[in-house]
Amino acid sequence: MKEITPKLISLFKEGYCTPQIARIARKLKEPSTTIHYNIKKLEKEKAIKTYKAVFDYAKIAEGFCTFVLVSLSPDEYGDPERIGKDLAKHPEIESIDIITGDWELLLKVRVKNQDDYYHFVKTVISRKGIVKINSLVSFKQLKTEFVAL
Repeated sequence: MKEITPKLISLFKEGYCTPQIARIARKLKEPSTTIHYNIKKLEKEKAIKTYKAVFDYAKIAEGFCTFVLVSLSPDEYGDPERIGKDLAKHPEIESIDIITGDWELLLKVRVKNQDDYYHFVKTVISRKGIVKINSLVSFKQLKTEFVAL
């Protein structure tokens, strides 16, 4: 059989997942058509942005998770969204938040290991507009995407 796991993981990360309507119907004791109608309504209203698989990241070679606090230069401080949107193009970055306090951005980065993170910092984070970072390495994730692990 053809090995397509990496391609599937990539698509799942992009939102190529669907709700299990029959399973939800059994759980709520409602007809599948009612569940389907209500889900489609939430999608149309854009209350549901996407469906995504929740992974055991160590099993898909993305077990090194780091939260990165980013401080911007004074000339970039006024528009953190510009740098944030540019950084969002990198698949290693799982999330980006604009925050308050001593830092302007919070990134959640997932890579295979410490060496890959070092390369990521050198090639992606070390750029004009970013003056300082602070890396916080996650030892173990206990809950993600509302799922206890």
